[in-house]
Amino acid sequence: MKAETNERSSYSNLIYTALIITAVAVAMIFPGPFTEFNGFSLKKLIVPLLQVIMLGMGTTMSIKDFESVIKQPRAVFIGVACHFLIMPLLGFTLANVFKFPPEIAAGVVLIGCSPSGLASNVMCFIAKANVPLSITITTLATLLAPFLMPALMKLFAGQFIEISLWAMMIHITEIVIVPVIVGLILNRIFHKSAVVINRIMPLISMAGIVLIVAIITAAGRDSLLTVGWTLALCVLIHNLTGFTLGYWAARLFGMDEQSCRTVAIEVGLQNGGLASGIAVQMGKVATVGLAPALFGPIMNTTGSLLATYWSQHPPKEMAPTETSPQLAKTQDV
Repeated sequence: MKAETNERSSYSNLIYTALIITAVAVAMIFPGPFTEFNGFSLKKLIVPLLQVIMLGMGTTMSIKDFESVIKQPRAVFIGVACHFLIMPLLGFTLANVFKFPPEIAAGVVLIGCSPSGLASNVMCFIAKANVPLSITITTLATLLAPFLMPALMKLFAGQFIEISLWAMMIHITEIVIVPVIVGLILNRIFHKSAVVINRIMPLISMAGIVLIVAIITAAGRDSLLTVGWTLALCVLIHNLTGFTLGYWAARLFGMDEQSCRTVAIEVGLQNGGLASGIAVQMGKVATVGLAPALFGPIMNTTGSLLATYWSQHPPKEMAPTETSPQLAKTQDV
């Protein structure tokens, strides 16, 4: 039964990745349909779509998702700390090494400062990692985002563009915290309908994320044609180095193999959708939003390969894991 569930998750993940790559290709060739519709700018859909996705995340959450904080606080702290230390520093370093135009460079830092996305929970399940720990790290990183993202962006991206600390904090709260809280309340009220919700929300999330990637790609097509391959290489290095440093940082702290895999995946995978939403709110989706748009298809491809490899090489001693409804959710950009 577990093998069948694992195979289904892996298969769904490959389909999702293929859809994102297709969306990028189509938007690059035919940007018009993804730019505006009957005079309406499709960029205005990005934030509402993200709010729906975060609402869906909230409907699958409960107090139980925070049990790992009590059961293994050290592991949770290490995972969250590694995520918000390694990826922002990598983003800042790569932005300077590649010498991108200021707004493109700020986008590289922005994706580095983002919390981990729901993709990490699915990848951890496939990779036979510590799923409850993954869910807890993702949840805490997301809830900390309104405070840590603006501060990290001010610190690392301030040299590239002007960062409004309070404005960014408000935007992230509107995109993340409010929808998640509403989702938690709905889950509490309509708990008996949770099974139905968990079947519908993955499809809505998948469609929303694919559309967001297409819109951002179309909006930034001209910039992508100029720095596309270089930026893609930068994003790939960012992603792969995140996996590597996350894994070995966890090993350095003496964590077990399952938890090391979990931290690696949590560090390497980012919430590109949230980063894209912030770029929209900044009015710079065609430049700052490019790195987040590229990070999505790249991280899903490399994450799928890594998770599949680890699934074929299970840890010798596996801690008991539990399947959460959140695993059914399709991952973020």
